[in-house]
Amino acid sequence: MLTLPPTVTPRAFERLAEIGAAAQGKALRVAVEGGGCSGFQYEIDLDEPKEDDLILEGAGEKVLIDSVSLPFLASAIIDFSEELIGARFVINNPNASSSCGCGTSFSI
Repeated sequence: MLTLPPTVTPRAFERLAEIGAAAQGKALRVAVEGGGCSGFQYEIDLDEPKEDDLILEGAGEKVLIDSVSLPFLASAIIDFSEELIGARFVINNPNASSSCGCGTSFSI
């Protein structure tokens, strides 16, 4: 079965440019770790690239995904959302069978 790498929306790259991530020598790191109320949780932070990272680029900005997190994020869409409850990077993950209400943890 062919798995596709995650994609990043133009809106997410635009938000990274607004906060000046590349100008700081940083990129958005999206990782999956054990924990959260559903079994796995997303960790989203500004970080520097590491040797085993998949690097997705757009609008002069970068999104990093480490090799351990990559299978959990196959075909996922990384976006930026602004709603009444706040603004945040969000992940639409087709591999998740369920997720919690806050959207930061999921199960497979």
